[in-house]
Amino acid sequence: MTVSFTRSCKKYSLLLLLAALAFVMLTLPARAEGIHVRDAVLAAADEAYYLEANFEISLNPTLEEALNKGVPLYFLLEFEIIRPRWYWLDDRVIGTQQQYRLAYNALTRQYRLGIGAFFQNFNDLNEALAFLSRVRRRHVLEIGMLSRGTVYAAAVRMRLDVSQLPKPFQLNALASRDWNLSSEWYRWSVKP
Repeated sequence: MTVSFTRSCKKYSLLLLLAALAFVMLTLPARAEGIHVRDAVLAAADEAYYLEANFEISLNPTLEEALNKGVPLYFLLEFEIIRPRWYWLDDRVIGTQQQYRLAYNALTRQYRLGIGAFFQNFNDLNEALAFLSRVRRRHVLEIGMLSRGTVYAAAVRMRLDVSQLPKPFQLNALASRDWNLSSEWYRWSVKP
């Protein structure tokens, strides 16, 4: 009787261990396509505040195929600073946007990342995405715009701007989740 009891306990504990392992594997966050904010900081230097942020950007196969076939992708970096108020609606101190244009040139076989009138070429898509994912010394506001001793809420995010896509792709973006690429708002407190 003891032999069969210990065998069934071993079987039961093995099944319990396998079930726990399966549960852990299912609940682990999967690194899927998309944009994720790793960190962000607002640094003061040279009479101004600068945004520095790191993103993790990976395109899904639909976006990568469209890019490689000549459809440029526009990314929008959004940043805002809010002064919370208990007696009224929050005061939005500043809200800025920066647009990035990522395109592929089939003749040169290079990816081109543009910010306004400035651009840089890359031989590999991963290099272009790595450059896009690092925001360095982005001037966002002057030192005098924030009051000393006040706690502000800063927020940043990056998203694919589907309004800049060609019209047929805009319609497709409304129907398909493959074209909706956006990070969540990353929020932190700033006290000058």
